[in-house]
Amino acid sequence: MKYERIEPAVFLERPNRFVAHVLLEGQAEKTVCHVKNTGRCRELLVPGTAVYVQRAANPERKTGYDLICAVKNGNLVNMDSQAPNEAAAEWLAKGNLFSKGAKIRREVRHGGSRFDLYIEDGERKAFMEVKGVTLEEGGIAKFPDAPTERGVKHVEELAACCGAGYEAYLLFVVQMKGVRFLTPNDDTHPAFGAALRKAAAAGVRILAADCLVTADTMEIANEIPILLTSPYILE
Repeated sequence: MKYERIEPAVFLERPNRFVAHVLLEGQAEKTVCHVKNTGRCRELLVPGTAVYVQRAANPERKTGYDLICAVKNGNLVNMDSQAPNEAAAEWLAKGNLFSKGAKIRREVRHGGSRFDLYIEDGERKAFMEVKGVTLEEGGIAKFPDAPTERGVKHVEELAACCGAGYEAYLLFVVQMKGVRFLTPNDDTHPAFGAALRKAAAAGVRILAADCLVTADTMEIANEIPILLTSPYILE
């Protein structure tokens, strides 16, 4: 996926989860920016951090910019919570997991949930939920970075899809490069990790992939290992 109207800036502060104050390049006054990610992102949004923002297409919009990505340890991390779904749809359309001719639909309801993607490929019928990951610690991607009851519900509903005869996938899109593997963040939300392990046992296919990220693009690159058990021991 590709963005238009990207500009460099410096992060100043985040007065609430929806708004950030940034200093645009060449300007002396701070600019109010919409944060397209309601997670904590504390390790990314540190005062003085270099970020990239997208100027709104509508000049009359209340906030004139969206925060797209931040630089962490010299690497770009995409923070747009809408980007993983777009990247996942593009990835599937290239023939990953299914054929290139597979029919892909967005936001399809089944049971008590609306899933991000529904795929039909011949006799195959599948639901996929996509989770964007921005939390990285020591080369390890972790999800979630804040408790997510909605995420638990989605995982449980995916397991129910398996019981109803569908294929079910949970794809973690790690919005950066340079991670070794992904693990559920049991310290932050143990119920999510428990639901994830139960869903895997029920037949849900759990996948994770990293991304190539630039200031104005993000695309899924390579699948990475998943360690469902936690705590874990690093070699």
